[in-house]
Amino acid sequence: MTPAKEVGGDFYDFLLIDEDHLAVLIADVSDKGVPAALFMMSTKILLNYRAQQGGSPSEILYSVNDQICKNNSEMFVTVWLGILDLNTGVMTCSNAGHEYPFIRGRDGVFRKLKDKHGIVLGAMEYARYKDYEIQMMPGDAVFVYTDGIPEANNADGEFYGLERMESALNSHADRDPEGVLQGMREDVNSFTGEARQFDDMTMLCVEYKGK
Repeated sequence: MTPAKEVGGDFYDFLLIDEDHLAVLIADVSDKGVPAALFMMSTKILLNYRAQQGGSPSEILYSVNDQICKNNSEMFVTVWLGILDLNTGVMTCSNAGHEYPFIRGRDGVFRKLKDKHGIVLGAMEYARYKDYEIQMMPGDAVFVYTDGIPEANNADGEFYGLERMESALNSHADRDPEGVLQGMREDVNSFTGEARQFDDMTMLCVEYKGK
């Protein structure tokens, strides 16, 4: 995670809900700087606390959205949340207006998954979200990110873009998650050069190792 200012509104997290389930999430608050950072921290706490209570990703997003809506009128946050069953490799996911994830399957290639988007958290009370499943096999990986990556620009005002991001992902697809993230960061830096960073940039990669 690289904030555009001293503090940012992006965040990511991963936590064991129990011995068999790992929650993975990434989020992007609709602002920058200190106000976004404060909103980010409160949202992160709500998501972590609710995830520890159990339930599907859609149920977790529904509960947290209602809590945010009751105490907020200015900001919203996009969230992608996945819960991985460490025994079966099934990752149950839900998307609240966030970017599409990329999945590396058995052929070792990262591909964009156009999942169903629900409304962003904080925009409307009682919003409903949908779950979907990804069957992960040992060696499969999920890459998620915030819009600061594809919208990073160079000195000529050109955007990094999803096509360039996908190409860079697959040029490092044979590496472990740390290597994938390092390679992506280097590629983004090479593209942007000395251009000013306008948005927070956050990436998360998780690989399923098997039972």
